[in-house]
Amino acid sequence: MSDRTPAGPEDPSAPATPVPPAAAPEDAVPARGVRAIEADQFSIADSVGGVRGAIESVAPGLLFVVVYVAGGQQLRPALVAAVAAALVAVVARLVQRSPLTQALSGVLGVGIGVVWAWRTGDASDYFAWGLLTNVGYLLAFVVSALVRWPLVGVVLGLFRGDGPMSESGSWAGAVAWRRDPALLRRYTLVTWLWAGMFALRLLVQVPLYYAGEVAWLGTAKLVMGVPLTALVLWASWILVRGSTAARPARTPTPPGR
Repeated sequence: MSDRTPAGPEDPSAPATPVPPAAAPEDAVPARGVRAIEADQFSIADSVGGVRGAIESVAPGLLFVVVYVAGGQQLRPALVAAVAAALVAVVARLVQRSPLTQALSGVLGVGIGVVWAWRTGDASDYFAWGLLTNVGYLLAFVVSALVRWPLVGVVLGLFRGDGPMSESGSWAGAVAWRRDPALLRRYTLVTWLWAGMFALRLLVQVPLYYAGEVAWLGTAKLVMGVPLTALVLWASWILVRGSTAARPARTPTPPGR
């Protein structure tokens, strides 16, 4: 339990009520788990969208690898299995009238991988899009840290109570943390942590991709997907917690404005 005294409703620095994040895909970024990072208590299950979210994230890739290896390295059955897993997730959410955002994003990612592998005839290319996505994220996090606009701070600023993604927030409130050197250093450190995760993925998976080691590549992607993301989210929470109380308070709006 947190030993901090909860701020009253009149406290402008009080954080918004934590909301469980959407299911985290294998290549999740802080925007997916922003509520988990800034919550008073950290939940690994909530950070990856619960058991259901984790299953939806790993099922297509897991089935692809299992069917490919068990089926004598036949590409077509493995691709069909991956697509089927992604579509089942969408249909299940439609039937239960659950939010479709995560399931549809999963279908898009799987679809790109399936089309890519189908066109080249190389099973390794099923994972090519994921590798390119990690390259993009790595560059974004590194550049943001170098120019002193750490991406973690930007995301947290957008979604907190004084940011533009809240009901009454503003863009000025979203970047108020940059005036605090301690917060700037803290968010920069966490941004480098996320950059390290993407770099580690590429360091391990790119050689496997070029070697055509589909089974090992798929296994590495699964292990370095949801589990590693949850670990990095937890480490981010450890480093970020308390920053809601330390961040600059929002300037009250004069009456009549």
